[in-house]
Amino acid sequence: MPIREILQLGNPVLRQIATPVADPTSAETARIITDLADTVAHWRATTGYGRAIAAPQIGELQRIVLLRLPGHDIWPLINPSIIDRSPEKLVVWDACLSFLAIFMQVERHAWITVRYQDPAGHWHETRAGHEDDLAELLQHEIDHLDGVLSVDRVVDVKSICTREEFERRFRADSPYGR
Repeated sequence: MPIREILQLGNPVLRQIATPVADPTSAETARIITDLADTVAHWRATTGYGRAIAAPQIGELQRIVLLRLPGHDIWPLINPSIIDRSPEKLVVWDACLSFLAIFMQVERHAWITVRYQDPAGHWHETRAGHEDDLAELLQHEIDHLDGVLSVDRVVDVKSICTREEFERRFRADSPYGR
């Protein structure tokens, strides 16, 4: 089980723009997907957090995102891009495996449409909304591919709190409480 180190806030690799994957069917792409799946599963098991991860978080500057939603199969998205978004925005709690000690409120679109490739190279589109908090999750992960972190999207610095304080006051009503 190749559990990889997750790069932490301050590591300059997290601020770089990931390169498009030339061949989604390659052995290298499959290896990255396996590493992402194993790493996020480990974090979920040991911390209770971890619904998704982006390749730059493990030092791979490739446009790959992996979702691991409770009760669902893993879902790798290769070369994802947001092609449509709602005019409506929501303020949501956000956290990141690259800085799990802090939580903050950010603004996200209520729904988005994402175009991506699967590991066989086929293109798909999915509309993500409130169900499974998929819209906010995909926006967070696709931001990683562009070198953008949730700390860049804080709506009010007064919302920033420690993980302990978040768990005490807000976790039960957030996606992390599910």
